[in-house]
Amino acid sequence: MRALASFYDGLKGTVWVAERNGAVVGMIAAIPLPEDTWEICQVYVHPSLHGSGLGHELLDIAEHHARSAARFSLWTDTRFERAHRFYEKRSYIRSGPIRALNDISNSLEFHYEKPRDGIAVLDIAAAESAIPRLSYLLIECVAEGAGVSFLPPLAPERARDFWKATARDVAARRKILLAGWVDGVLAGTVTLSIATPENQPHRAEVAKLLVDPAFRRHGLARRLMARLEQEALNAGRPLLMLDTRAGDRAEALYRSMGWHELGLVPGHAAAKDGTFEDTFFFWKRVDQT
Repeated sequence: MRALASFYDGLKGTVWVAERNGAVVGMIAAIPLPEDTWEICQVYVHPSLHGSGLGHELLDIAEHHARSAARFSLWTDTRFERAHRFYEKRSYIRSGPIRALNDISNSLEFHYEKPRDGIAVLDIAAAESAIPRLSYLLIECVAEGAGVSFLPPLAPERARDFWKATARDVAARRKILLAGWVDGVLAGTVTLSIATPENQPHRAEVAKLLVDPAFRRHGLARRLMARLEQEALNAGRPLLMLDTRAGDRAEALYRSMGWHELGLVPGHAAAKDGTFEDTFFFWKRVDQT
């Protein structure tokens, strides 16, 4: 702490400080790690400026400086719940075990990370830490009219409860949850339900393909589905099924990816205006080309 600039310079990193009226009120640092990863370090903002946006501004600077990074990584004390919420809002997710520093405070730290662009399968810790972003995705997609079992306006607590239940299913190995990032933002997700009857151990159901409306046309939905099909094959579930509202943008995606139409159910689901909309059901064998 007595020679921060020199210390981070020795690690080929950089440290920044924020000043207000001649006083240092915030700081952040970043250092390169192997495998195109940059670690974010020393993120501090004066308590009087919590909620001011300064933390986001500092993190923007550090992430932009590390624009060549394929992945971002950081560690945060398990007691710093405000920091956890901040990182989760910025699309970081829990990853790996807790580490003990064996310092004077007996500190324990969570590891958080995110790819700049990519798809990841979330375990229980990652799924729970992703709930804020996943809830935002669900609310935004429902507001836009996505046919994903909810009607707008979707209350935040209902969205959170849904993803908490999904996280429990991930822990119980009833679901496989995928998330996708675009330019460092968790912008999409899809779920594979493997809680099928005992006479259908080869089958799984696809649900909740969601992409942030602000990140459409990046090919994220297609990449999520391609990765989900591979994960289904890895899990020994070659037969997949799904449903989608007739005329929805997802219908064209599924058809283009080789999904087969099983049939159309008229008036299957209610719309926000009180009418009922048709739903297509699809199937696909992912062990066949």
